[in-house]
Amino acid sequence: MGIDIGSTGTKVVLFNADGDIMAQAYREYPEQHPAPGRFELDPGQVWEAFVAVVSQVAAGSGGDPVEALSISAQGEAFVPVDEHANFLYGSILSYDGRAQEQVEELAGIVGERRIFEITGMPIHPSFTLPKLMWLRDNEPEVHANVYKYLLWPDVICFKLGLPPRLDWSLAGRTMAFDVVDREWSEAMLQAAGITPALLAEPIRPGEVVGHLPARAAEQLGLTTDCLIVAGGHDQPMNALGAGIIAEGLAVDGMGTVECVTVAFDQPVLSEAMLRHGYCCYPHVVGDMYATLAFNYSSGSLLRWFRDNFAEADRRRAEDQGRDVYEIILEGLPDGSTGLLVVPYFVGSGTPYMDAQAKGAMLGMTLGTDRKTFVKGLLEGLCLELRLNLESLAQAGIEVSRLRATGGGSKSSYWLQLKADITGREVVTINVTESGCQAGAILGGVAAGVYSSIPDAVEQLVREGTVYEPDVQVHESYAHCFELYKQLWPAVRDIAHQL
Repeated sequence: MGIDIGSTGTKVVLFNADGDIMAQAYREYPEQHPAPGRFELDPGQVWEAFVAVVSQVAAGSGGDPVEALSISAQGEAFVPVDEHANFLYGSILSYDGRAQEQVEELAGIVGERRIFEITGMPIHPSFTLPKLMWLRDNEPEVHANVYKYLLWPDVICFKLGLPPRLDWSLAGRTMAFDVVDREWSEAMLQAAGITPALLAEPIRPGEVVGHLPARAAEQLGLTTDCLIVAGGHDQPMNALGAGIIAEGLAVDGMGTVECVTVAFDQPVLSEAMLRHGYCCYPHVVGDMYATLAFNYSSGSLLRWFRDNFAEADRRRAEDQGRDVYEIILEGLPDGSTGLLVVPYFVGSGTPYMDAQAKGAMLGMTLGTDRKTFVKGLLEGLCLELRLNLESLAQAGIEVSRLRATGGGSKSSYWLQLKADITGREVVTINVTESGCQAGAILGGVAAGVYSSIPDAVEQLVREGTVYEPDVQVHESYAHCFELYKQLWPAVRDIAHQL
């Protein structure tokens, strides 16, 4: 059983040993916005969604006991809990920028370059450690009652009655973890005024956390023979599920956030990586490392359009029993729209790492209709991806081929446009929800179903449709891309004042 706990919902997929899907379920939950620029989840709603979807999938197993489960989870988001696993505060999401003052405090104590050398993270308010400092400074009663600050897999383990143990990849997303020695960094925690006792025990991805306790087994419809296996951060898990287990391979995860994950054998902590905002932290495969090029607004941008401008499309989808996104993306115009959309609706990811960034749209006229607007959104996402691929190349990381996964990879139109604009080959794989498949791989190896991760990948991961870039279309976007590279630097100062 592979479980993916995301920022908009939780998905569970049950696989057999051949990689065939036996059952799956998904449940959404809303973001909370307690103040401008703040983004949280209600941890109670996430826990309820977890119990509901696991129970639903367990009931669909046909009486075949689930041997192991492993969790893929969003990075950085955490929950303060007391010793009885009660939630004490909302789960602050990665793109919440409230901890800017604490980031500046850490930079003043440790230094930006040294922070990157220790943690592999370019200093930024998205990470967990400055947000723990923010809670300490602004919610002292909460901080005083905290037993542990836990990320989502160890939240789940603790709620199930197991000791909170956190895999290396998610520990690496906290900006409190030494990515070379693979342990909590004494220097970072001392600078932040946070003790190691407030955090979970770091362990290797794929390590067995424990067997499911009897009470939790009854609650979820599983057995006490079920192994709980350490999973990891959703992006390296997505990479594993896509077969990215060798140096230089890359996956493009097209979910709420779009993220390109590239694998390395050794840590790369160069000045060029830091300058472009690229991290370096443990992969979920052996002793490998990974880096990310990401855009916070991807699937969430289409969801925003769906929720605010596509009521007719939603009714039509319900009437016809179709996916609303399929309807939104059909009938889009040919060629470049002439629109430039900066997709920084919740701040920017790499290469700018600007928490104050905001979205921008340029080129709209009275002739811009809904379909042109939608394609402009897709073009903006693809141009942003191309910007990241070029920035990775400047840091010495060449990506010529992308394996696409996630909900967005179901759209052949989007994949072809991505290939055309970036000039890179884009290929699908046999499982779109590869984060869940990675959970099945790690669980299957721990349970002895597969002899090793490479053995599991060889058995389970198969490539599908290959989208080759159309040279003429690619060239037609050359001018747009040159303008796009200038757009955010040109509007940044104005956007920061809004």
